[in-house]
Amino acid sequence: MKHYILILSLLVGSIFQITYAQPGKQPAVGSKQYAVTGNQQPATYCNPINIDYGYTPIPNFSESGRHRATADPVIVNYKGDYYLFSTNQWGYWWSPDMLNWHFNSKRFLRPWNAGYDELCAPAVGVIGDTMIVFGSTYTSQFTIWMSTNPKANDWKPLVDSFDMGGWDPAFFTDDDGKLYMYNGSSNEFPLYGIQLNRTTLKPMGYRKELLKLHDWRYGWQRFGEHMDNTFLDPFVEGAWMTKHNGKYYLQYGAPGTEFSGYADGVAVSTEPLGFPENQSDPLSLKLGGFARGAGHGSTFLDNYNNYWHISTIMLSVKNNFERRLGIWPAGFDKDDVMWCNTAFGDYPHYIPDASKPVTGYQQNGQNTMFTGWMLLNYKKPLQVSSTLGGYHANNANDEDLKTYWSAATGDKGEWIQSDLGTVSTVNAIQINYADQDVADDRLGKINGQFHQYVLKYSVDGKKWIVLTDKSNNQTDVPHDYIELAQPVQARYIRLENVHMPTGKFALSGFRIFGNGNGNKPDAVKSFIVLRSDKDKRGCWMKWNQTSNAFAYNIYYGTAPDKLYNCIMVLDNNEYWFQGMDKLKTYYYQIEAINENGVSERSKIIKSE
Repeated sequence: MKHYILILSLLVGSIFQITYAQPGKQPAVGSKQYAVTGNQQPATYCNPINIDYGYTPIPNFSESGRHRATADPVIVNYKGDYYLFSTNQWGYWWSPDMLNWHFNSKRFLRPWNAGYDELCAPAVGVIGDTMIVFGSTYTSQFTIWMSTNPKANDWKPLVDSFDMGGWDPAFFTDDDGKLYMYNGSSNEFPLYGIQLNRTTLKPMGYRKELLKLHDWRYGWQRFGEHMDNTFLDPFVEGAWMTKHNGKYYLQYGAPGTEFSGYADGVAVSTEPLGFPENQSDPLSLKLGGFARGAGHGSTFLDNYNNYWHISTIMLSVKNNFERRLGIWPAGFDKDDVMWCNTAFGDYPHYIPDASKPVTGYQQNGQNTMFTGWMLLNYKKPLQVSSTLGGYHANNANDEDLKTYWSAATGDKGEWIQSDLGTVSTVNAIQINYADQDVADDRLGKINGQFHQYVLKYSVDGKKWIVLTDKSNNQTDVPHDYIELAQPVQARYIRLENVHMPTGKFALSGFRIFGNGNGNKPDAVKSFIVLRSDKDKRGCWMKWNQTSNAFAYNIYYGTAPDKLYNCIMVLDNNEYWFQGMDKLKTYYYQIEAINENGVSERSKIIKSE
């Protein structure tokens, strides 16, 4: 799992519970599916995904307060449905469409020991018509489970005790039917791979060393928030294998789960156990914005032949292992280079259906799954009913998942109100609750808890219209996302608390999306990239501040047509970056962002 050898018992509930509502109408409640008003179906989601994350069940992980957490996700497409597993969820989810998710409660324990902790950083594979599931372990005392009907929660042991064990395991079935397992989690030892007997799951030969980190070359692999190898050497973990056009893409997490630069790298080989060659840059990287980090995940195909990558988002406030999950579009370009697009990765994105089955990049490099709905209320005026200590109101719209506003109580009637500055088009709202003064009994999975609230909007701050009424909601929605059936024109958005499942009414992000009905920002001028002669892994970027922008996207890569990684920079007009391959030439481009859209990109800069 992660770089400290710890078994985390992180519990997860239902996923992607998006409310799709029409203004002034109350959506359906009491279901783990979408609450839908009108005839249309919800079409978008927003990271972090809206899972009823379980509370960490380990008491000494909660010294800073009880809190939710999960990590290490796997999604597999099995018989046209999607199955999601994550660390110690006491169950799993399935979905027919990546939007409506159904939870199956299941303790994947050894049959002879019901007290054994289970499914830490799980491996999930498919052999023919059979799904197999296995949890991280350094012993031989763990069962591999099998099912041909996981939708009905019908499981039985395939192997009572998998003798090899393995931490952060991953299964891969090749086109020829051969089965492989990959595993490893260490800042000393590499990732390993081995072939398994398809029937008995006995090892065929010995584990083979496949991949170690080379932080002397790849700057992004260095441990620390600033990629400087402070405190510890970097960790490699979280293996996953994807095959494309006859090549094998071994994915791996590095350098540490508590950092913004937590990412999944990818190395390519022509054999499933061949020594792979690293791509210079991470596959999934999310250095800036509201939700940061994109490590230890998995890649899967949807029913329209599009690739997606699900990975772990860092939070690390209550402790280092406080985390969330995110899903990003992914794929392969014409040269078989694997990519994952996290640009605007915490803004609303479409999920493909039969009417819009294509994902990836258009000719201008833009992700076709991004809705184009912009953040409308970054650092704009907020009013609140009360404030607890230093948890000030402006923490609720500073685009930092780590900071939050808290009301003095969790009582009905506490509220927060956002002024967009001008009348704007509102398409969606994300409500990110924070854990403040959570009850001591919140250890592990808590069933039956729920959030209730009312959202209102106004043009003048005097006449209010109900936007979404969830005062009768019976589901747990810690990162609730509301996609409006029809956009509304509003200047003020007000969230009124009705019920909290526990603790204070607290928000890490009250985020409103749409269009500000104004001009897009001007193009960025005087963009420069100065690469260090002392250490080619780092560079300093600077540009003229654009007066009508609040953020910038910096795109970079090792070829002008492969600027697949993106860094969002808020407010500032300079950035120190330490994540390059010291042996490669790089290319950079920048765009400005405001509530009305995105500027033209700058000319591409070459950095040798």
